[in-house]
Formats: sequence, structure tokens, C-alpha cells
Amino acid sequence: MHSIDEKYMKEAIRQARKAYAIGEVPIGCVIVYKDKIIGRGYNRRMADKNTLSHAELIAIRKASRKMGDWRLEECTMYVTLEPCQMCSGAIVQSRMSRVVVGCMNPKAGCAGSILNLLQMTEFNHQAELTTGVLEEECSQMMKDFFKELRSRRTKKE
Repeated sequence: MHSIDEKYMKEAIRQARKAYAIGEVPIGCVIVYKDKIIGRGYNRRMADKNTLSHAELIAIRKASRKMGDWRLEECTMYVTLEPCQMCSGAIVQSRMSRVVVGCMNPKAGCAGSILNLLQMTEFNHQAELTTGVLEEECSQMMKDFFKELRSRRTKKE
């Protein structure tokens, strides 16, 4: 395991905690270029009332603004949960060089669980993929969030 991957995954986890704090599914993301974070994002679908407010898309938007280009070549995305089909498509479209995933998402993940959109040779771009970085920490945050959510719902009934 690269210590650099752990360093930046910890930053993604910090972003996920921001989502957790506002009652959102705790997914966080950072984008790194030349050892510098150029985009951060966390899940805000409920807060924004917007399907597109995924951590990855927010981080891509910020990184593109910082780079002054839609192409994010030579960039690495660190994300706490395996990207969905929408985010995986955006990653391919952005020409992201590498994606580092905390924990996998067997129900909706498109970086290997259901499909691997990041590495389909049929597309004009593929991203290098590393999975399982700080997996336990990322996975536990998701488990804790959904356990608390179920507990709150049970108390309401």
C-alpha cells in the first residue's frame, strides 16, 4: 500500500465526514495533481436536492475550474466509495489518469462491482484503478451511517 494513497484517502474521508455531519450518505472525494489537492467534494444530493450532487462530480467541477480545462489528465481521484455509473462515466470523460477507491459498492459500483466502466477498452480512455485503500475505515463509516439511519427511522414509527 502506498503511503501517499493513504494520505489522500484520509483527505477523502474528511470530506465524507462533512457529508455525514449534514445527514448525507458519507461519500468523500479529492482530486490530486502533482501532489496537490485541486478538487474536493462530498455527497450533497439531499442538501442540494440534485441527482448530480455526488462527491466525484463536485470534485471534478472544482478540479476542472482550477486546471482551466475539462481534461484532468495526470490527475488521481481518491474516493471513499466505488463510483456509480454516472460518476464512472464522468471520470472517463474527464480523462482522469487514476482512481483510488476506499470500499467497493456491490449494489451500484461501476469500477468493478457491477461493471468496470473505468477500464473498458471500447472507450477512448481508461483509468488506472486501485481499490481497498483504507477500506475498513471507509466501509465502517458507511455501516455506522446506515445503522444510525435505521435506528432513527425505527424510533419515528
